[in-house]
Parts: sequence; structure tokens; C-alpha cells
Amino acid sequence: MKKILILLGALALAACTAAPENPVLTVEGGQIQGVILDDAPGVTVYRGIPYAAPPIGENRWRAPQPVVPWEGVRVCDKFGHPAFQAVHYPGGYTTEWGYGDEAPYSEDCLYLNVWTKAPGQVDKKLPVAVWIFGGGLREGWGSEPEFDGKNWAGKDVVLVSFNYRVGPFGFFAHPELSAEDPEHATGNWGTLDQIAVLNWVKNNIAQFGGDPDNVMIFGQSAGSRSVKFLSASPLTKGLFNKAVIMSGSGLVDPRVPAQPMFPGGPVMPAQQQPTLAEAEKSVKDVMDWAGLTDLKKMRAASTETIYAVGGIYTSVTGKRSILSAMPISPYIDGYVLTETFDEACIDGSLAQVPYMIGYTLNDSGNMGDQIRTFCLNREEMGGKAYAYQFARPLPTDGRPNVLQGAFHSSDLWFVFKSLEHCWRPWTQGDWDLSEKMLTAWSNFAKFGDPNGAPGAAPLGVDGSTWQPYTAATPQFMVWKLDDTEAEASAMGEPLVAPRPSFGTRP
Repeated sequence: MKKILILLGALALAACTAAPENPVLTVEGGQIQGVILDDAPGVTVYRGIPYAAPPIGENRWRAPQPVVPWEGVRVCDKFGHPAFQAVHYPGGYTTEWGYGDEAPYSEDCLYLNVWTKAPGQVDKKLPVAVWIFGGGLREGWGSEPEFDGKNWAGKDVVLVSFNYRVGPFGFFAHPELSAEDPEHATGNWGTLDQIAVLNWVKNNIAQFGGDPDNVMIFGQSAGSRSVKFLSASPLTKGLFNKAVIMSGSGLVDPRVPAQPMFPGGPVMPAQQQPTLAEAEKSVKDVMDWAGLTDLKKMRAASTETIYAVGGIYTSVTGKRSILSAMPISPYIDGYVLTETFDEACIDGSLAQVPYMIGYTLNDSGNMGDQIRTFCLNREEMGGKAYAYQFARPLPTDGRPNVLQGAFHSSDLWFVFKSLEHCWRPWTQGDWDLSEKMLTAWSNFAKFGDPNGAPGAAPLGVDGSTWQPYTAATPQFMVWKLDDTEAEASAMGEPLVAPRPSFGTRP
């Protein structure tokens, strides 16, 4: 009887001391609890964690403010609001992104999401990947269905996605705003949101089993441009140690002859970034024209008014402004950004971390030349960069001119292995290719090497390993799919499409 009592006592003690299956975590703002996923064994997701105070009212056009504390345990089972933006076109196969069920658009948008297999295991030190969505810095959100992070967590990487301010709420300068805080004058509120997320990760990710000193940032399209801006910002030092630039072009080096975007086409120019003074003047002209002549009126104006005023100004006056610029670019303000990405590459101030950089076959043009230039620049500066191309042509749904080939953003379903969220029937080869790409990207998050740890099995079915692009080994990894199998082929040059193929949107 005594032995039975001892055994029962030991079992009770073990039950009391074992970590709960879904622990309550403590982060900035209070306590949270996630949701254990049924379709991803061992993975817990935390949706809609506030990482700053809502940027509304007096916080409109201010740097992210400390999160508002909450009482009790916040159950993180719903994604936060996407930033306010135009109503999206219908979802489905005819769109690049921007579909699925989401919360209403709102200026109250500073929320993030975490997928992990190790909640509460503060000494686990899993690598962390922070995803930055695209959309021209004008639209998009971090919880779109193609950004499902469960398979990243399944690879033992803590995946973080988030929303940030876009459009005139994220990029808006004015002399009165600069006068509020002259030492930190800016208009790059959306970029400051991104930096706030990286600081949140630094301070809180151990609660989710993540290593705050092993963080990769990655993004596509405007998200990859954001990666470039963050890599050039003096405010991000020590906040990440790897970066992936997907469909964001490369380096335009004025010392190197520029090449056309596609045969017979125009040269891909360097992206111009306005100065803070230029942005202030342009925005002030629009606001004065609209009768919003001081900061109090601008902050009191409705969300819809601020969103629409730039377009209305251009329609009525025929004049362009920063608020109607395409694409939107953060400003060189001397605080968030002291120089352009190209300048930072050339003068050596760009973040000295390993990079992956690439594009799709039917992207917005042939980015291969600028990617080569960037990789060689990294070699010159003592770093390394891996170049790739996604060349899997996706069939259309039968209509002509609708997202043909390996179109801009088609690689997202493969990198996240989120094919289940697109309606088209995928082949086994698609799933195999997706598994290989997810493995490469998650390996890079872990080791700074897409091949994995030393001695790992090679990525390519032909036994090839993915080498950094250097003058001696000019190698693009071309991800493609033939009729029978997934294949990652190591090639000296990417494939070249005759011209970009965006397709049409409904």
C-alpha cells in the first residue's frame, strides 16, 4: 500500500510540474494564450498579439507607442485588423495575393502573429523568421492565407508575421509633424512599425521558444524592398542576422553598365527615394489644398478622407504628389534612413549578414543583372549572397492572359508550402518542390546556409549544393518542375522570359 501511495504521489507531482500543453505566456502588455492547431501536430499559433498602441487619434503619424496593457489572459485566436487600404479585388486564382477571410481594414492595425512548436520553452532557442508582406507599401496584410506559418513551425522555426501601416497612414510627412520631434523627424511610420516588430521579437520571442539572437527577416515584392530598407537603416543594428530579398530586384551600381529588364525593353532604373524635405512640401501642398491646414485638423479628419485626399488632389488638379506616388518609397530622413540601399551597399554600411536574393521567371522584368551585381558587391564587402530563380510555370485557369507562367508572387505558395489554400489542384511534384523550397528557406533561417548544417543531404535531385554567387562560382539555383519530379537545378545563369507576365486582374 505504501508503494502505491508513493507512486501516486510521484505521478501527481509530475502532473503539477510538467509544462502545460498550451501554456500562458507573458509578453509586453500582459498574458496571452494561443491555439493548438489540429492540422499541424505540435504547432501552436498566436493570432493578433498587439505589439504597439493603436496608431489612431493623437497617435496617427507617430512612432509606435508602447502597447496598452490588458487585464487577465488574452486568448489570441483571431488575426488583427489589416491596415486601412482599398477594398481588394475578388480572391481566387486570378489574384497575386490579398484574398481570404480577414478582419475589417482599420488604422488600428499593429498586431502580429506567431507560429511555434515550443511555447513557454524559454531555453529552447529555436531560430526565428520574421515575414514582411508585399503590396506596394499600399496594401496587404500578414495573415493572408498563402502566409500560413504552420509548416515553418513544423521545421522548428518560430515564424512571425505582422501588419504595419501602409499608404498615407504609413508614409506621410509634414512640417508640423517634424516639428513635434525634431531629433527624430520622419514620415516613415510603416518602416518604424517594422522596426518595432523586430524590437518586440528581441524582447519577447524567448517566450515562444525562439532565439532573439538568431533572427531572419524575409519579404516579397514591397516586403523585400522593406528588407532592403531595414538592411540599410541605422536603427536595426543587432536585430537580425540573415535576410532574404524575394522579387525586390538587387543593386543598381552606377559604376556598372545597366541592362534591360527584358530583351529589347527598358533598363530597370534605380528606385528614387525622396528626401524628407521633398515629402514634407508635397504633402503640405495637398493638405493645404484640402483645407487641412494644421496638424489638429489632419488628425481629426476621418480615415476615409486621409486615404482618399491624395488621389482626389491629383484627379482635380492634374498634379502628382507623394501621396499618389507609385511605388511608395520611404523617405531619406536622416533618422530611419540616412541613405539609399544602393548607397549603403557601395559604401559598406549595409547590414553585414548572409543574404538570399531572387525572383520569378515571369516577374516584373529580368532582375538577374541587378541580383548578380548585389551578390558580387557582397563578395567584395566580405559577405555572401545566394541567388535563385523560381521557374515553375503555373497553368492558368483557362482564360487568356491571367497570371501566366511563374508570375510575380507565385513562389509564395511554395516557400510557405501553403498550396492547400489555393483552389487549383496541385500535383505531387508541386508538393515535392514546395517541400524542397521550404526546407531551403528554413535552413537559411537556422544556419545562414540554404543547404543546412554541414554534411546535410544536397538540395538538388542531381546531387548539387547551392553555392553563394561569386565571381568564381556565378550560380543561380533555379527552382523548377518538369513532368515527373520536383527539381532544384544548379545553373550558372537564370532562365530569361521574353517579357514580364503580370496577367490581368478582374
